[in-house]
Amino acid sequence: MPLLPIILTICCGIAVALQGQFMGAMSERMGTLEAVFVTYVSGGIIISLVLAFMRGGNLQAWRNVPSYMLITGILGLIIVGTISYVVPRLGLVTGFTILLVSQFTLAALIDHFGLFGATVRPLDPMKISGMGVTLFGLWLLVR
Repeated sequence: MPLLPIILTICCGIAVALQGQFMGAMSERMGTLEAVFVTYVSGGIIISLVLAFMRGGNLQAWRNVPSYMLITGILGLIIVGTISYVVPRLGLVTGFTILLVSQFTLAALIDHFGLFGATVRPLDPMKISGMGVTLFGLWLLVR
């Protein structure tokens, strides 16, 4: 397995945990919708600057993307808003464990059936066992 994707994924996991904690704290201090707004505006400014630096990238290609994929912004709002709301109420570990278990479950189904253009990666006994251990861990956390 290549090392760079693993390192990047670890960095992403760290960023997600930090974002969750910061957004939860912002949600408590200023409200969930306001925390989501601040998150998206600051991210929008940064990506706008990156695209400007890259001379616009390839934004014209959006026309070639299946229409259902264009809801990613809405899905992002749901993710960010839910994290902002849940973290102060359940805690970072419990909130993220529930999020990850549901995420893993859907990801396994998407991989197994090749949904939405994904490469088919069938479930095998090892993956199913891993998901069972994850579900058991979730049960231990929330009971």
